[in-house]
Amino acid sequence: MDRAVVVVEGAPLATFVTGPITMIIIGVLLNIVGLGIFCWALLALAIHALPFFVGMTVGIYSFQAGAGPVGAIVVGFVTAGFALVVAQHAVSVARSPIIRLLIRLLFALPAARAGYEVTLTLAHFGIPQEWWQESFAMLGSIAVGCTAWARVSILAEPALRPGVALGPAQPPTGATTKFR
Repeated sequence: MDRAVVVVEGAPLATFVTGPITMIIIGVLLNIVGLGIFCWALLALAIHALPFFVGMTVGIYSFQAGAGPVGAIVVGFVTAGFALVVAQHAVSVARSPIIRLLIRLLFALPAARAGYEVTLTLAHFGIPQEWWQESFAMLGSIAVGCTAWARVSILAEPALRPGVALGPAQPPTGATTKFR
């Protein structure tokens, strides 16, 4: 038995891949992946909130002082990089826990504020009640601030002073210890 295929001009071919349910599933999955990448980028870049704010402030000031758009961008980038390097160096050489705490707070607080704003904006898209939006924004703020705190702690390893070696403390040569 022979069968003929009828082709209607202009009619799209209906396949499993172009079906409406498949397209909805693909759209939901791609939205989840996109949101995950966005959240990863937010947490990965949380440590750079303070240098970003410093760079933007200096860039805007230099633009208003007459540096022009390109000059202001270059000055902003250089200042932001310099602020990041100086702050990480300060954490690594500071011996006082209070100074290290203050430097880490300088990084964590702007990151927490940025995390609050981003999470609140995302919450406005999908959550109708305002108190739930604020709750999620506070959780996002805490998560981003803690991430920035941890990243500053990890990235800035203590620098060694001259004459100080890594390793366990050794007693002086010829010293003896008594155990009671």
